[in-house]
Amino acid sequence: MADIVIQLLPHILAALVYAALGFHFWNTRWRESDTQSVARPMQTWERTAIGGALLIHAFGLQDALFSEAGMRFSFSFALSLMMWLAVLIYWLESFMSRMEGMQPMVLPLAAACTAAPVLFPNVHVVAHANALGFKLHFLAAMLAYSLLTLSALHAIFMGFTENALHKRLLKRSLTSLPPLLAMESLLFRMLLLGFTLLTLAVGSGVFFSETLFGKPLAFDHKTLFAFASWGIFATLLIGRHAWGWRGKRALRWTLSGFALLILAYVGSRFVAEVLLGR
Repeated sequence: MADIVIQLLPHILAALVYAALGFHFWNTRWRESDTQSVARPMQTWERTAIGGALLIHAFGLQDALFSEAGMRFSFSFALSLMMWLAVLIYWLESFMSRMEGMQPMVLPLAAACTAAPVLFPNVHVVAHANALGFKLHFLAAMLAYSLLTLSALHAIFMGFTENALHKRLLKRSLTSLPPLLAMESLLFRMLLLGFTLLTLAVGSGVFFSETLFGKPLAFDHKTLFAFASWGIFATLLIGRHAWGWRGKRALRWTLSGFALLILAYVGSRFVAEVLLGR
């Protein structure tokens, strides 16, 4: 028990730092106040604090996932890894664009997902994890999940921002966000890159299933959800290029694709590991 607690300590610490930073950004960027300026750029110490939380989180993931027995994984570690990559992407983007207004949304979610392995610590050893092909497949899948998770969060905030602007509600939280056109441009960059990585992950799983997993491809609910999600994102990107889809239509398609993607792995693993105890 003591070994498990020590192993999960970085996750606990990272979750606490994410939560504290999430509250800080809400208090300084979203909370209405007459005594503070409306728009406040991200400070150097804030970027450093997020970077420190990412390092602690990365150390915890590396120590928990890789052991002498092989690679260990579970739905809780999938959530944790996805949000680590998501926070990393936003952190890197903050050096080029104003991202401080997005942090009160991303960091609390990161705190919750980072704490997931503490609540659900059971893991299973992944077969064929030492094969290079599997590592590339796994990396592409996790990056795709992270980018498309961010895309879904981004789309929600774009809808929220657009609705508030139409109602002429000028709140402090809105002024801390990037311009709507900049958010839309970033959304479709993330969607395109996420879709490309998802294509690599799905394609490698389809054509090299026996090499990667030691068995032929099974057309189960996980596979069907993954294909359906891929089709939705493909349609959205084609619609954007061909017919200029944006706004609420892009929001609906992004969230639909993301929901199916989550069901494809995280949902199925949650049912298997937590509800069915496998």
